[in-house]
Amino acid sequence: MDEVEVVVAHSERATLRVGDVFLKVDADQARVDVEVEAMDLAPVPTPQVLWRKPPVLAIAAVPGTALGRLGGPANGSSAAWAAVGAAVRELHEAPLPPWPGRRRRSPDEWTAELDRECALLVANEILPADLVARNRRIAEAAIGPSTPAFIHGDLQIAHVFVDGDEVTGVIDWSEAGRGEALFDLATLTLGHEEHLDDLLAGYGTDVDLDVIRAWWSLRSLLGVRWLVEHGFDAFAPGCEVDVLRSRM
Repeated sequence: MDEVEVVVAHSERATLRVGDVFLKVDADQARVDVEVEAMDLAPVPTPQVLWRKPPVLAIAAVPGTALGRLGGPANGSSAAWAAVGAAVRELHEAPLPPWPGRRRRSPDEWTAELDRECALLVANEILPADLVARNRRIAEAAIGPSTPAFIHGDLQIAHVFVDGDEVTGVIDWSEAGRGEALFDLATLTLGHEEHLDDLLAGYGTDVDLDVIRAWWSLRSLLGVRWLVEHGFDAFAPGCEVDVLRSRM
């Protein structure tokens, strides 16, 4: 009998693996609705939905190997990263999904959330004030009017699978919707900026690098407290706090 592997578990959701089947347990059925519909609409390889019985969604494992993980080594050749860039571009050029997406906010909403989070990071002594202030200034370049795209919304390096130079699957679509395209590119290269040039070679369009760097700071500032409170180590080498420190 296959063993049950706990892939991730926190107060919002849990994912278990049994052989080649992933069982995602999520009390937020709207989030699961988004994931299922996004996988159906996305013009890139996605996992097969095997069955759904709330609060559980069962999906098949995708072939290939994860591109890497935050805080760990990145896999894949330059050609593989370029292929990922091309796949992400195809997603961003696809028709917009009918729902707005959790990542789609106005500049005022981004600013308010960022200000609130930065204040909490300092007040709770999670991060030093100078580190927060420096990255807060950098993050401003990411906030502004933009044309929405169909984005994955949580395009971590661990969510993209490749086999050789081919993209074989993109997983975890619960944050998908309308949003800022460069947010996806920044998330994918967070902590692995050495692969940014290869990714953009496949993406195939001019990209404002300062905005991507700004998203690295913004995403990290907004994520650190949540990660700490849910038992994840944002201070591990190569993770969010190191990304913030690298901006100093």
